[in-house]
Amino acid sequence: MAHHFIVPPEQVGAEEIVITGSDLEHLVRVLRLKPGAIITVSDGRGWVYRCLLQQVTKDKAVGLIQEACPDDSEPPIRLMLLQGLPKGDKLELIIQKATELGVADVLPVAMERSVVKLSGEKAGNRVTRWQRIALEAAKQCRRNRAPVVHPVMTLAGALDFLPPATAVLVPWEDEKARGLREVLTSPAWKEARTVALVIGPEGGMTGAEVELALARG
Repeated sequence: MAHHFIVPPEQVGAEEIVITGSDLEHLVRVLRLKPGAIITVSDGRGWVYRCLLQQVTKDKAVGLIQEACPDDSEPPIRLMLLQGLPKGDKLELIIQKATELGVADVLPVAMERSVVKLSGEKAGNRVTRWQRIALEAAKQCRRNRAPVVHPVMTLAGALDFLPPATAVLVPWEDEKARGLREVLTSPAWKEARTVALVIGPEGGMTGAEVELALARG
């Protein structure tokens, strides 16, 4: 099986693809690939390329495009995760697993019971790290697109960000009336093209937050 890479679209040309940075280091030092090797490369925007490595230097690797195919491996429904900020580095593992499960967007949400408080430069640095983790997880599970990790938002801001007609699912321990089967078999869910899953932090969501989320969905 060919080794897989994901590169920014601007590194994909009409006939060749350029690999640089940490991907180049992985290609050279870990995989020890040489000219003549076959690799697959995704541009993260819907295309996958089969390439023949033509050149490998300390600055870049160049692959000649042998075949280009549309990416049809993504779920037909856009999955969005609204995740209440958990303690410590737990969100890193959540992002890894969300990537493996096909989530398209991760929205870190500052909820009332979130112990972690992020803002300003600290929040920006954390989001950059989370996005890098999502990209590495996508490569590891051979997914052709990494989820977009959005800036930290309030719950109201995250709900406003959702596309129109998004179906919103809130697993809540205090819900007594409706079960998951009833929700997923409702007409609105059968027609949904985008699904948002809202998960609270360790302390769960408040009743007001649940009402706010359900009003949106």
